[in-house]
Amino acid sequence: MSTNKPVLAVTMGDPAGIGPEIIVKALQDAKLYDICTPVVIADVDVMKNAVSAIVHSDAVINVVNEPRDAKGTVGTIDIFPLEGLGLDGFKLGQLDPRCGNAAFQSVKTAIELALAGRVDGTVTAPLNKEAIHLAGHHYDGHTEIYAKLTNSRQYSMMLADGNLRVAHVTTHIPLVKVSETISVERILDVIRLGHNACRNLKIKAPRIAVAGLNPHAGENGIFGTEEQTIIGPAVEKAREEGIDAQGPFPPDTVFCKAAGGGFDLVVAMYHDQGHIPLKILSFIYDDATNTWSGMTGVNVTLGLPIIRSSVDHGTAFENAGKNVASEQSMINAIEYAAMLASGEE
Repeated sequence: MSTNKPVLAVTMGDPAGIGPEIIVKALQDAKLYDICTPVVIADVDVMKNAVSAIVHSDAVINVVNEPRDAKGTVGTIDIFPLEGLGLDGFKLGQLDPRCGNAAFQSVKTAIELALAGRVDGTVTAPLNKEAIHLAGHHYDGHTEIYAKLTNSRQYSMMLADGNLRVAHVTTHIPLVKVSETISVERILDVIRLGHNACRNLKIKAPRIAVAGLNPHAGENGIFGTEEQTIIGPAVEKAREEGIDAQGPFPPDTVFCKAAGGGFDLVVAMYHDQGHIPLKILSFIYDDATNTWSGMTGVNVTLGLPIIRSSVDHGTAFENAGKNVASEQSMINAIEYAAMLASGEE
């Protein structure tokens, strides 16, 4: 194994979902091994089944006790094993608290390996929020698990696909609470996090656009005043720090401009404001076949002491085991983590 390539811990996701199979498919892409050494944190039998019974690959499973001992060569899937998960008899495509616990334990192990310096970054396959709750792990999702287990206070979700990168001020809260949750300091923190992430991605002078909260960015107070009292002042403070932040812009046009290369990152005020434009760009649905394709987006958690990137889609229980799920988002997530690991100072 080349020691100058970052070692990345890849979590298996929910065993009943598409995570294991898209990992197997992604790791058949030879170019990934030019930029990193991926090590899957998983139940060995789950991954063996994904290789032989779902993807029908001739990849060889290589179990390692230390991630940096991985072979890191295409055709071999290096696995750091999880044991004692009690997964006998689980069914693909079915909600199961045992699978929720397995997904959580995979994430927890990846975080511990990264905090200990045994891997250089982490990449997560999709978990099912209901399954992890049924297993007794009460988190809203990956972002909150990472924040809690790394003791991170200032963090943000960033979605990315091509030119469009979106960092979120708020995520998993009711829409009615967004206005009372946003603040000058929180928006400023997210602007800083987005700026630093762009720098780590080798963007020398990041251009940060900040979306308004209200229609037409408030229209000078006619449709709301948050732009004048909260968002605008945060933008000004960022500019005083030397960050090229602009806005607040009307939300219905700023994402279009960023997707066309006009900005390097957009700061969104709430979950769907940022997710919808990104997923329209990334996801393609075919009603004739009832299938999704594309799914090229990546989810990155900013503000952590470790690197975490992820696919930007769910467990897709309806497609689990059918070998139809696209691995492109997993490939992109691994590439993003490798870029961030290589770009950190």
